[in-house]
Amino acid sequence: MATVDETLDRLSRSRFRSSFKLSKKDVEYMNEKGMEVIRSHARDFVAKKLAPAFPENDGRQTAMSGHPVFKAMHATACCCRGCLNKWYNVPKGVELTELQQERIVNLLAAWLERQSNNL
Repeated sequence: MATVDETLDRLSRSRFRSSFKLSKKDVEYMNEKGMEVIRSHARDFVAKKLAPAFPENDGRQTAMSGHPVFKAMHATACCCRGCLNKWYNVPKGVELTELQQERIVNLLAAWLERQSNNL
């Protein structure tokens, strides 16, 4: 299993995945809320949008903007079950475990922290 840094490095070589960047407004929002609140939002989004075996509107359930976590979900290929399957071999049609959900949240948080440090 790849580490978070290895995964982020691999994703950075994808033209599409690397096109997602945080705006100054995103970073300000993250600083205002704090990383624990952002992680909480990420947990909620993952639980609602990815964890079910058959998420509603799968493939279109994650907005491209509107919250820093949404950008992170696209940048890390954690935006839908199809991307999870393609990039991480997570099978479709099976509910995500708590451990899988927490790993996704950790990856999202690492991407967000990396991006905010680069701004």
